[in-house]
Amino acid sequence: MPYVTPSHPAPARRRGGRRSRFLSALAAAVTLATGAALVPPAAEAQAATAAPATTPRAAAALERVANFGANPGALTMYVHRPAALPAGAPVVVALHGCTQSAQLYADNSGLNTFADRHGFLVVYAETTTANNANKCFNWFQPGDTRRGQGEAASIRQMVAHTTTAYGTDPAKAHVTGLSAGGAMTSVMLAAYPEVFAAGAVVAGIPYGCGVDVVSAFSCMSPGADRTPAAWAQAVRDAHPAFAGPWPRVAIWHGDNDATVAPRNADELRDQWTAVHGLGQTPSRTSTLGPDNTRRSEYGPTPGQAAVEVNKVPGIGHGTPVAPGTGPEQCGATGTQHFIASICSSYWITRFFGLAGTTTEPPTEPPVDPPTEPAACWTASNYEHVRAGRATTTGGYAYAKGSGQNLGLYNTFVTHTLKESPAGHYTIATGSCT
Repeated sequence: MPYVTPSHPAPARRRGGRRSRFLSALAAAVTLATGAALVPPAAEAQAATAAPATTPRAAAALERVANFGANPGALTMYVHRPAALPAGAPVVVALHGCTQSAQLYADNSGLNTFADRHGFLVVYAETTTANNANKCFNWFQPGDTRRGQGEAASIRQMVAHTTTAYGTDPAKAHVTGLSAGGAMTSVMLAAYPEVFAAGAVVAGIPYGCGVDVVSAFSCMSPGADRTPAAWAQAVRDAHPAFAGPWPRVAIWHGDNDATVAPRNADELRDQWTAVHGLGQTPSRTSTLGPDNTRRSEYGPTPGQAAVEVNKVPGIGHGTPVAPGTGPEQCGATGTQHFIASICSSYWITRFFGLAGTTTEPPTEPPVDPPTEPAACWTASNYEHVRAGRATTTGGYAYAKGSGQNLGLYNTFVTHTLKESPAGHYTIATGSCT
């Protein structure tokens, strides 16, 4: 993605006085909170020119929409409209990441492929440098995250406008986004639960975590550890009069995300399973795609999970895509933060119920959580906490789920943790698959 230069930092960035061992974590956090430039010019140029075969083909320009409402958040609205949009079509709102644009997100995420294939409208909301110095949605600013205010209200008005201008079905509205856009997706699901049937948060943050740039740092890395009940209460407080039904939520996160710690996927799961009155042990688990993305589903109905978590192995911070022309392929990797692995837009479209069915069997058949092969990680206590496999209190680290004491919370004490079932970690003994 095109980065701003370090000579133009966001005004609210604060770095002074941090201990040296936290500098890298804070620098990564700035990417999502303020969009600061972290890639040197040489690396940026290399990323822009590498792998010419994956450079996105020329895409049709999006249609800009003016006068969609009062627009208190000063956002810009674009749409991708398939050539044959049926009456009563669904609508998907797509929210870009920091320093990105609506067109960049459209060209690389692959959403338009499935809009054309299945006949739904895509709304691309775009923020500006006037709102945020580096074009991040202000997911951490109360004036933009509350019902009826700021950017959240503008996005709500875009959805309402599609019903009158394009004839979309108001009962079939969905929202998804990457990074800051993923965090803003959480905002929309909490602030307007009656508007969205479902949402998909890609490398994002639970609703109600950050309230300013400084607190956003710790939300992103190492991440905030709260009880499911506390997270759920934050959602309910966003619209106290709402009694349900709540939106369904899909969560996508890379295992190696150094910008938004992977533990955020678990905290998002805790938040939305609790909102739906579910436990945090999955009802079904399976793997997807050639990279064996691990999917955990929560809810009694197969293929209609209230919450699902998709952990993509081996990738960092970005939208998982799979360039190509196959039925499960999409997107392009010619710019930053679109990572070759699995076409997340394909699976998100299916989760939203926009592909004709939501019961397509996964790559491998589901198994009960206790029989799933255990996943293991060897790392320092600091890294286990950052990745969401452990929590910290009183200077010690504790394995999440089992509560086993791992010793001092630092970079020197190392353990191998085994995850079985999903979200339950113990110190591995003997062999570990």
